[in-house]
Amino acid sequence: MRELFNFILIIIISILFAGAYGIIHDQITFSISPEYYTLLKFPQFEIEQLQLASRIKVGIVGFLATWWVGLFLGIAYAFISLFFDTIHILSITVKSILINLCIAFISGILGYFYSILFLSPKNIDWYIPLETQEIQNYINVGSIHNFGYLGGVTGLLVGIIYQIRKAKQRYHYRSFDLGIFIFNY
Repeated sequence: MRELFNFILIIIISILFAGAYGIIHDQITFSISPEYYTLLKFPQFEIEQLQLASRIKVGIVGFLATWWVGLFLGIAYAFISLFFDTIHILSITVKSILINLCIAFISGILGYFYSILFLSPKNIDWYIPLETQEIQNYINVGSIHNFGYLGGVTGLLVGIIYQIRKAKQRYHYRSFDLGIFIFNY
């Protein structure tokens, strides 16, 4: 029963952390290029007509764009948690999720610098609305977002390695007998 509780709790925590990350991330990138949101993201999420302040709309976009990543990550972390001591794996898994988010954040920063150094309207074939005034800022935010998603995947790998190593170091782990195979995790 504790395994099921942890499984569900890990997924919920991951979704909430990812959603909060998305809200903060998009508030920062909105400061770089409001047009990325007003011309692309608000219409994409069909919220341009809402009578809300732009920053609130940005928060909505941030949550909606990242909660599902948290679901995916949460399922991965929750599945791995099943192989370890149910009492202690939760704190290790939360740290793994935070490591994952930090790597995504750092990747976004790298995306910003990559964009400044290597991307321009002349060498990309991205969709950029015709009304865009500050095209380079728009490109910078697009690059931050792309690198952030890559960082999310990289962070998942690092987070899983952390989760498994820390759980093995500190706590006992289970053996699962699956037919003729015995897996020790």
